[in-house]
Amino acid sequence: MARQVDALIAATLKNVREQWWDATFSEFLQETLRPRPGNRILDVGSGEGTAELSLGRMQVSQLKLVAIDKNFSRVSQTAAMGRSHNHRLGLAAADASRLPFSTAAFDATFCVAVLQHVVDVENAVREFARVTRPGGRVLAVEPDNRARYWYSSVATGQTTFDLATRFFTAVAAARGESTDLAIGPKLTAIFSACAIEPVSVQLFPVTVTHIGPPPKSLWQARRDAVERALQGVSDKSAVRIGHDYLDVLQQYEQDAAHAGRSFVEIQNTMLFATLGQRTEVMLTTSREVATSAKGERALQ
Repeated sequence: MARQVDALIAATLKNVREQWWDATFSEFLQETLRPRPGNRILDVGSGEGTAELSLGRMQVSQLKLVAIDKNFSRVSQTAAMGRSHNHRLGLAAADASRLPFSTAAFDATFCVAVLQHVVDVENAVREFARVTRPGGRVLAVEPDNRARYWYSSVATGQTTFDLATRFFTAVAAARGESTDLAIGPKLTAIFSACAIEPVSVQLFPVTVTHIGPPPKSLWQARRDAVERALQGVSDKSAVRIGHDYLDVLQQYEQDAAHAGRSFVEIQNTMLFATLGQRTEVMLTTSREVATSAKGERALQ
């Protein structure tokens, strides 16, 4: 299953959620969540509304889809998509670690490439369990960003990859955005600790291959990504690594062009789709009581 990823633009899959989402993955989502008439399903981190479009196409009677995203502009995008396809959606701008819904409000809760952004993953998963009814399904699809496979047929390729990893890691640390890169394979253990019984794990490869020199547009996109990442970063070490990275990236582009049709670049990582079933009833906290009214309005 060929998908898109570029480790020289970001050290994680955080920026490519919509690019690798295809018909096969949409079918997997539909079959796994098993929406039934009258179900309420929560999408945590809706992005551009791809999941809502996929599930809405099933035309399940009285299905209520609720989508949240921390970014208000993406919530607006999802709302516009829903109106254009006449889908029944509930929407809210909210944080995955503080869901504004009452306990057991949903028949299923899912997220795709969201927990890799979260510092306290266990707290977020505990929130998923809280808002899902006992017996309901919880699905999380997350990568193992630490186990990135990289191959380049020219020597500067490996140096470029190493510097890219160091640079984006340093930038994340400088911005206080460091998260667990290997979150994908850890989800079963996290589910078990949060009143969610693991049911299955399915792997999806995320792969891209270049045979022959990549187009100039890709090299420019790589440089632009570094320049954007450097903006607002004052950490001297991160800035120094960034400039070293840009220098090596330029040499890598030249070496790839010189290699011509013999040039090869292969990248791969893996998405872990972990499915669980909500088990024991969890106690309601005072914060949940305070936020439940807001959540009920989003469901109406």
